[in-house]
Parts: sequence; structure tokens; C-alpha cells
Amino acid sequence: MATIHFSRILFNRSPHIVKSAKYFPSSIKFYSVQASNYEFIKVEKSGEKKNVGIITLNRPKALNALCNKLMNEINDAVSKFDNDENVGAIILTGNERAFAAGADIKEMMNNTFASNIRENFLEHWNGIAKAKKPTIAAVNGYALGGGCEIAMMCDIIYAGDKAKFGQPEIAIGTIPGAGGTQRLTRAIGKSKAMELVLTGNQITADEAEKIGLISKVVPADQLLNEAIKLGEKISSHSQLIVSIAKESVNKAYETTLQEGLSYERRMFQATFSTKDQKEGMSAFVEKRAPKFTKE
Repeated sequence: MATIHFSRILFNRSPHIVKSAKYFPSSIKFYSVQASNYEFIKVEKSGEKKNVGIITLNRPKALNALCNKLMNEINDAVSKFDNDENVGAIILTGNERAFAAGADIKEMMNNTFASNIRENFLEHWNGIAKAKKPTIAAVNGYALGGGCEIAMMCDIIYAGDKAKFGQPEIAIGTIPGAGGTQRLTRAIGKSKAMELVLTGNQITADEAEKIGLISKVVPADQLLNEAIKLGEKISSHSQLIVSIAKESVNKAYETTLQEGLSYERRMFQATFSTKDQKEGMSAFVEKRAPKFTKE
């Protein structure tokens, strides 16, 4: 559940807060995007072809606590990148101290069951998971509670070597509510997910990679650069075929094996109706680089 802002807990219990002066190497070239006066996020493009969208959570004093306005801004930015034909992948990141340490408790602590039902609380936090284009979470620092959940909404997670993950909602009398009990279980299995949810313990980036929660651990100061390289690689392929591949992988979480295999086979067959399949295979046979048209 994207519902916990643990800045006090973290500072009281964790004296070794990550400190680094350079998490955005000078070698990375950013390109400004016209944004809608965002308050809690920054939006940029990167890559040689400006084809990687970057959304940076920007509430540093609150360790990027996830308030409703911040989540609305993320959804808006994701939607804009999703509809930008020049963008092939989207990166969600934070700062050196926190990807997001959880949700803003002060904003939600007086909610009632009735108000949660009436307002369908947390429903709109799912915008990242609905993106058609591949999404990459680049996690430095703390990804706790809702921070861990929005990272799991992304398709791929890269982490800096000092990152910490966890679902500590149990410590304040509630449970995860934005996918923490569901996506976590699917990603790492019942036993480990149960341990993390019931204890509220944090795990390191190395352990997160070991149990399959994340794809890669890199030095913290290289994290964003590595995520951009990944985004550029994905963006070099046909966006149409990438979206079909993403949807097919996601089916594995939502169906039986036989249903998934049937869906995959049909989607594979469907790619042969696209110009990009013809171009890709022709380029391979002719030993040249393909020129995809997204059709």
C-alpha cells in the first residue's frame, strides 16, 4: 500500500542514511519537456534521440512521500509520455536518499472506512501500471510502503547498491493497499512476501536482486545512466511490437499457463500482420539495421 511515510522511523533507526553528491552524472544529457507546472515531480527527456522520458519525484524534505497531488502529477506525466510518439520508454526515479519512503501519513491518517469506500481511495494510484509503454523504476535510497509498490508497478526495477525495499505498513496498524500483498507475492513467492509483509522488515538491493524483486544492482551514482541505457535499448525496437511483448509478459501474472501460452501464440501470429515484422526480418536477412515505422 502506498501509504507510509517513514521519515521519522528511518532517521531514528537508521543512522547510516545514504549520502552522495552526484547521482546525475554530467555525461547524461537531459532535455526539457513542456510540463504542466508540476509541484512535486520533474519531467525530462534523455538519450541521444530524446526517446526516454524521465519522471523524478521531487519532495526531498519529505523523502518523496506519496501524497495525492504527487500521484496525480505522476499519472499525468505518464499519460503524456505514453502518448508521445518520440518516447519509447519511461523512467520513474527519486533522489539519492529516497525513491519514495511511503505515503504521506498526515494526509491519510484521519480517513475512515466510509470515506475510503466513497472516494475509492488509492484507485488512482495505479496509473503507472496502466502505461502501454515499458516503465523502468530507478531506485536509490528508500523504497518503502507505497514507494516499493509504485516501483513494482513498473515493468523493470534497477536499484542503486544502497537501496532499501520493504512493506512496513504492519508497524502502524494497517496493510499494503496498492499492490504490496499481490505484486510482491507474484514477484518473490509466498514465503518471502509473507515474511516482509508480516514483519515490516527492510531488505537491501542485493537481497532484492537475489529473490527476484529487481533486475539489476548498480553503483548508486551510475543508476540513472544505466536506466537510460536500458530505456534507449528498448526504444530502439518497434514500439508496436514492444507493447505487444509487454502485454504478453503481463498475461503470465493474470492467467493460467495454458491461457497464457494461447495468448502468446496468438499475439506472435498477429505480429506477422505488421510492417515492423516484415522490416525486422528483412533487415536481419539483408544484414542491415531495421527502420521501424511503428506500424
